[in-house]
Amino acid sequence: MSTDREQNTVKDNIEEILDDAIDNVSEAHTEEEANEGSELEILSGELQKEKDKFLRLFAEFENFKKRTSRERMELFKTANQEMMGAMLPILDDFDRAQNEISKAKDKNLSKGVELIQNKLRETLMAKGLKEMEVREGDTFNADIHEAITQIPAPKDKLKGKIVDVIEKGYKLGERIIRFPKVVTGM
Repeated sequence: MSTDREQNTVKDNIEEILDDAIDNVSEAHTEEEANEGSELEILSGELQKEKDKFLRLFAEFENFKKRTSRERMELFKTANQEMMGAMLPILDDFDRAQNEISKAKDKNLSKGVELIQNKLRETLMAKGLKEMEVREGDTFNADIHEAITQIPAPKDKLKGKIVDVIEKGYKLGERIIRFPKVVTGM
């Protein structure tokens, strides 16, 4: 009987040890699941941060592409600005020459100069140059006109307005490359 008791005691001890081992494994497994859950939350949070970072970087890159494209288009529009600015005194000289030649009696000379002047003007206009329309009696605007001097207005209706245009103004696209020089009445 003592062997049966010893076997039962051993059997009970083994069962207790196995129960304890199973409990320990279950607790460890539950802790691992809890750790995995918190690890999953941590990894999910990190993934969300990386996604947010990626989206911001992508948006910044898109803005950079748009800005670069706009700058490039602006550069193409105004690439000839320096050359156009250098040609403006030649247009002015043609205008002065045309005024002086029109006083002379030689019609062929006047017609020849006019043809060359028109050809130059049309070529420059085809490249985007526009003459600014400024006439006597227009309201003076300091943003688009350059006042050379002020004189007493010859007529009351010309007070604070443009009395004379000394030099024409020009635009290249929408950018003013030379402001019209005017005389204002006071």
